[in-house]
Amino acid sequence: MKKKVFFFIIFFLITLIIMIRYFGENNEKKIEIEKIEDNVYSSNIIKGVKYSSIDLNGNEYIITASTGEIDFKNSDIIFLQNVKALIILKDNDEITITSKFGKYNITNFDTIFSKNVAVHYLDNKINGEYLDSSFDRNSLIISKNVVYRNEKNILNADVVEINIETKDTKIFMYELEKKVNIKSIN
Repeated sequence: MKKKVFFFIIFFLITLIIMIRYFGENNEKKIEIEKIEDNVYSSNIIKGVKYSSIDLNGNEYIITASTGEIDFKNSDIIFLQNVKALIILKDNDEITITSKFGKYNITNFDTIFSKNVAVHYLDNKINGEYLDSSFDRNSLIISKNVVYRNEKNILNADVVEINIETKDTKIFMYELEKKVNIKSIN
């Protein structure tokens, strides 16, 4: 009788060990598969992106990019590369903006341009590293290493702010003790 109990306990332990190892390995494999699936669905890249819109004031906004990636945390946001934007104002003046990267909000059309930003408006050219464009504010705010050029002057500043509706332009430094550097072209 003791031999039967002893063999039964040994048989039970061996079976238990085999079951733990077998089912433990399957759970690990399932976890790995789930992680791979998460990685597959973590990006959504679009090639040849183009958006156009018209604001309440009648200004038309067209933005194109070589690629765009939808932000999964906020599907209203698209991260862009090799960006070009054209703003056709209601008086038919045009503002052209180019940059290496952009962040476009498809709901309110606000766009942040970054890296090698260039703005062309009439005879004015503005270069910088960052531009915040907002239809709600009716403004373009260019900052970081800003160089403003026209036929007569070259200006170095921290910020250039342009009101899209009135075309008023503010050029300033962040620190009061620093001055905007103006150089005349003759």
